[in-house]
Amino acid sequence: MSRFHALTVTEVAPETRDAVVVTLRPQTGDEEVFHFSQGQYLTFRRDFDGHEVRRCYSICTGTEDGDLKVGIKRVDGGAFSCWANEDLKPGDTIEAMPPRGSFHSEIDPDEAKFYFGFAGGSGITPILSIIKTVLAREPEAQFTLVYANRQVSSIMFREDLEDLKNLYLGRLQIIHILKNDGQDTELFSGRIDKEKLEDLFQNVVDPQDIDQAFLCGPHGMMETVSEALKNHGVENGRIKQELFKSDQPGRLPAKQRPALTGNEAKEADLKLTLDGTTRVLHMEPGETILETAHRNSIDAPYSCCAGVCSTCRGKLLEGEVEMAANHALEDDEIRDGYILTCQSRPLSKRLVLTYDA
Repeated sequence: MSRFHALTVTEVAPETRDAVVVTLRPQTGDEEVFHFSQGQYLTFRRDFDGHEVRRCYSICTGTEDGDLKVGIKRVDGGAFSCWANEDLKPGDTIEAMPPRGSFHSEIDPDEAKFYFGFAGGSGITPILSIIKTVLAREPEAQFTLVYANRQVSSIMFREDLEDLKNLYLGRLQIIHILKNDGQDTELFSGRIDKEKLEDLFQNVVDPQDIDQAFLCGPHGMMETVSEALKNHGVENGRIKQELFKSDQPGRLPAKQRPALTGNEAKEADLKLTLDGTTRVLHMEPGETILETAHRNSIDAPYSCCAGVCSTCRGKLLEGEVEMAANHALEDDEIRDGYILTCQSRPLSKRLVLTYDA
């Protein structure tokens, strides 16, 4: 199972007024550990006055770029994002897990795929990695990106995107939709809603051409885009989503367990494997698998604890659970038995789970 490794900060570059791009270098011998696929993320941790904060940030470089960078946008009151934007500097070290995530598709240089990306705000970060990688490694691929922001000044990676459009002339189309700044075409101004998406899919992008769609941004916006794509005939298997909670605070208060009564509050015996070591634990009523592991001093991986990232993913080998939320796992992962342990409570008296699969 992945553990945290030290990374050296080699550059902290302002990207917008409230975002920075951080360049990282693995320690000698850890280079292969931080080999990544396009669209993956890193989970960081830092201690703030005795309180450990973990945050996930997407890699914004392509697999062919030869470096490791993440984009970090400041969140009001966010301990980690404010620290990264204000105090992080070259020469510092920061702890991170190896890259994780399945927000990508297999590269096939022999295919001529049409990709569609829809990003909202800092959701551009993993999609930028995907754009760079597929256009470099699939010579016949074409990519259309719709990028929604409040105004021009909040557009992350604006120059990078323009450079890519010039580099891959005729293969990359970029459409900016700005909520507050007016543009020449009404279609490209205002908020994202069903009507605007209908106009977009009738006049600019033909959903029938889409081989693979990547959506990343705030939950509500991405759900609206996903529904619109499906209504226009794009199969669910061709849509990949990565969501984030822009209102997630930097310092998380102790999570309150939901009030469970009667048959809902189940105890269970949990056989849990992590790093090759197996232990049998008793789950108290209302506990998630992750809470049980941490109560027993097992360093099970986690980050958001909201069902949005997949850092806590484990494979259920026996038993049945209910996931309170899932915004991270694909349908095929669930069919293969994977669950989010931060969201999973027992429905059977015995569970067998491994983090090592």
